[in-house]
Amino acid sequence: MKRTMTCIVCPKGCRLQAEITEGKLSVIGNECKQGEKHAYQELTEPKRSITSSVKVSGGILPLVSVKLTAPIPKDRIFDVIAVMKGIICKAPVFEKDILKRDILGLGVDLVATKDIGVRK
Repeated sequence: MKRTMTCIVCPKGCRLQAEITEGKLSVIGNECKQGEKHAYQELTEPKRSITSSVKVSGGILPLVSVKLTAPIPKDRIFDVIAVMKGIICKAPVFEKDILKRDILGLGVDLVATKDIGVRK
């Protein structure tokens, strides 16, 4: 089955048509090798990065922005978000603090992306 997708590896945003037939990848529309890699990943094991925010107790702000340290399988996004909704960290929070290690056993950590000081 052919899939049409937009490559997100670089700003060009090439429009790709890709399919795997008998174990071989066929890609049309890519302007570089990265497009082939992206298409293969999307067809075989799509992954996504997540950025969001989690609650902070006692902070000068009620939320801290967070990100995952690596992309996760696309079909696990909502599972990870459910875990993130239950996290409440205590101020102070510092950029790069690990707020949850190995989230859902995926080998990926949830880290803060900014500092949140203590509310006085």
